[in-house]
Amino acid sequence: MIHFDISSLEKELKELEKETTSQEFWENQQNTSKVLKRITEIKNKIEEYKVTNNNLDNLIDLVELLKIEKDEQLEAELEKNMLALKKDIDKLEISTLLSGKYDINNAIITLHPGAGGTEAQDWVEMLYRMYTRWANANGYKVEELDYLPGDEAGIKSVTFLVSGDYAYGYLKGEQGVHRLVRISPFDSGGRRHTSFASVEVLPEISEDIEVDINPDDLKVDTYRASGAGGQHINKTSSAVRITHIPTNIVVACQTERSQIQNRETAMKMLKSKLLHLKEQEHKETIDELKGIQMDIAWGSQIRSYVFCPYTMVKDHRTNYEVGNVDSVMNGDLNGFIDSYLKYIKKGKP
Repeated sequence: MIHFDISSLEKELKELEKETTSQEFWENQQNTSKVLKRITEIKNKIEEYKVTNNNLDNLIDLVELLKIEKDEQLEAELEKNMLALKKDIDKLEISTLLSGKYDINNAIITLHPGAGGTEAQDWVEMLYRMYTRWANANGYKVEELDYLPGDEAGIKSVTFLVSGDYAYGYLKGEQGVHRLVRISPFDSGGRRHTSFASVEVLPEISEDIEVDINPDDLKVDTYRASGAGGQHINKTSSAVRITHIPTNIVVACQTERSQIQNRETAMKMLKSKLLHLKEQEHKETIDELKGIQMDIAWGSQIRSYVFCPYTMVKDHRTNYEVGNVDSVMNGDLNGFIDSYLKYIKKGKP
């Protein structure tokens, strides 16, 4: 059941627009940016609601016409409009679930292979392609931030930014360990293999959110950028790697044009990681995070992708599953994303 409190949104919009009329409002740039962003967000939600509501009214009118006189053309139009309206209502329902603190933000995603060498690294490349295709199909922009190719095939690690409203809100449920079962293309014996990869999803922290990081806690290294097929290779040490010594968090960026730009992007990534960890650990300051271990645990898979002996993709948290593995690997993730958002809304962890 959708609960879309349109009156509360309209009231909040009115109050925010009133706030923009004061002279003091424009003097605080950080607050100005935050409020204007919220105004745009509310206007979009209200417009989406009104369009859907108007389409529902039109549908009711069509039903009334068909009650008066049977018309095959009108019946076909009614069926078509009903399917379109269902999609709109489903989309509206999901939008009501995106109310987290950082849900509207861009998402920073990092993929790492588990044990297994080339097999696991190839799995990371498959996941990277899957998320890229999902982003492109849903109107998001993907920007590669760091890329380390595999020794023979695949990817050792990759970090990329998914830009667009609610990118983090939609993708946050992808965080965890993803399991692949298939006949390995790298095994001459044609045996079945199981591979694992970790997916880390963090919100990109906006400029108006301050994260206090002690410069003395940072180790900054520069190196030459590299990438698949030489696509990122350059002759200068423009790539930047930053280590937060107390927590051993490491971030890197190599895809910007200059060392300064790479450092700025890497610092944004570090802030996102530290803020996320700080909130997870319920600490008051970043300094309290000293000594925390950042080991990755491979035993808590959230989803399995089975290519053999049958085909199935199953989310182990929501029990949502589909049989068309190829469709999922081509970016058809909305069913999994929607089911997870509904799942956590019910109070599940």
